[in-house]
Amino acid sequence: MEKLKVILSGGGTGGHIYPAVATAEALTRRLGAEGVEILFVGAEGKMEMEKVPALGYNIVGLPVVGLQRRLTLRNLAVPFKVVASILKARRLLRSFRPDVAIGFGGYASGPILKAAQKAGIPTVIQEQNSFAGVTNKLLAKRAAKICVAYDGMERFFPAEKIIHTGNPLRGSFGGAVDHAAALAHFGLEEGKPVVLVVGGSLGSRTLNEMVKANLDRIVSEGKVQLIWQNGKYYDSEMATFCAQRSLTGVWRGAFIDRMDYAYEAATVVVSRSGACSVSELCLVGKPTVFVPSPNVAEDHQTHNAMALVSKGAAEIVKDSEAVERGFAVVEALVGDSARLASLATNIKALAIADSADRVAEVGVQNSKLRIFP
Repeated sequence: MEKLKVILSGGGTGGHIYPAVATAEALTRRLGAEGVEILFVGAEGKMEMEKVPALGYNIVGLPVVGLQRRLTLRNLAVPFKVVASILKARRLLRSFRPDVAIGFGGYASGPILKAAQKAGIPTVIQEQNSFAGVTNKLLAKRAAKICVAYDGMERFFPAEKIIHTGNPLRGSFGGAVDHAAALAHFGLEEGKPVVLVVGGSLGSRTLNEMVKANLDRIVSEGKVQLIWQNGKYYDSEMATFCAQRSLTGVWRGAFIDRMDYAYEAATVVVSRSGACSVSELCLVGKPTVFVPSPNVAEDHQTHNAMALVSKGAAEIVKDSEAVERGFAVVEALVGDSARLASLATNIKALAIADSADRVAEVGVQNSKLRIFP
């Protein structure tokens, strides 16, 4: 069998990088290490240039940069960086000769997919969010197929090109985990509700301030237990805050090494609503209160959360209101068993467990080789 050659591109944030990596893993599972050759393309100096090689994949960086939201001299260099990136992308396509290029959003994927489209190489784009990003909207017209995770994406893309694949995720979610072992892992007790607050790898100022505003009462009343992932950036500050306080029924840390245990232990989850977080929570089927970050392009986290809220699959609290009333919403939810059951059922119904395999198949079906029948 002739080896399939695939370019995967996307970067800047984990939300663009890890779906691409999950798709690479799916391609390798399907075709074997000898049946596919994968090359990642990212942006010089961005996190993908470190994360992707650490996972064993080759990556080439382009000098492309994104526009700053505020007026800055850096924006003057953007057109020149884009041109340089397109020229480098063309050279890369001539040397690697891919059968298909798959883009996962972010400005890093723009030049290579644009160059591939002009060269007649089939392209596929994968949009993680419910509000499409600028790069993917610009690439959509000449893409062969567009993989999406939400309904209603014909607002942004040609309807005939859309395929509902969900968001590719790395790892396994929703598998059988012993509940007692999960509680024990965090030093928590049976028979009492658990609130999981997860702010991402760096952490969330808003979610941490929400916990701080309620921590003493949570401990003194003892009605709920808490798993509090405060993130790397805020860990020292939160450790200092907690140093002289009782933490009975509370686990706090920068990272959670066993997210499967955390999800199993949780009665309710409080989370930002980035695309990958939303997809994970659908797979584990946990009642969730989303607090969308306001510091993202096109306010896409609010759009992601509202896509679930509109289907009765989640609750939402505005970032500006979370410190004052976020935990009250959580505690009211914990005390409403019917609402908990409804949210769990509805969010689980939105899960797509084989998203990476679906995106991989779309990519190969639309490649020049067309390996799959």
